[in-house]
Amino acid sequence: MSLWRRISGLLVILALCAAVGAAQDKKREAQLRTVRGVVEDKSDNPISSSVVFLKNLRTNSVRSSYTDDTGNFRFSGLDPNADYELHAEKEGAKSTTRTVSSFDGRKDIVLNLKIDKKKN
Repeated sequence: MSLWRRISGLLVILALCAAVGAAQDKKREAQLRTVRGVVEDKSDNPISSSVVFLKNLRTNSVRSSYTDDTGNFRFSGLDPNADYELHAEKEGAKSTTRTVSSFDGRKDIVLNLKIDKKKN
């Protein structure tokens, strides 16, 4: 067998491996989840610039994000096989902690959080 045939055969095998890898990446990406919602006070008014914490209970890693001007937050690219805890904080006040279960099959999960602002 000539060297050229061996090289071209190897290139075909590498191309097939790359295609299989890309298909697996797309499948995994399609399974990733998003958690989003609004942080509000007890009167249902959105709270901007509050900090939302998302904890992966399998790895104990924590991500955080600030809410926008309309109180919205979003975390994407979440592992569907992990459980998460989520809560918001603003000026010393904290929401209750909500849980996202790995058994929840939804890809787009909406969880609104309420902070009872303390009066000083």
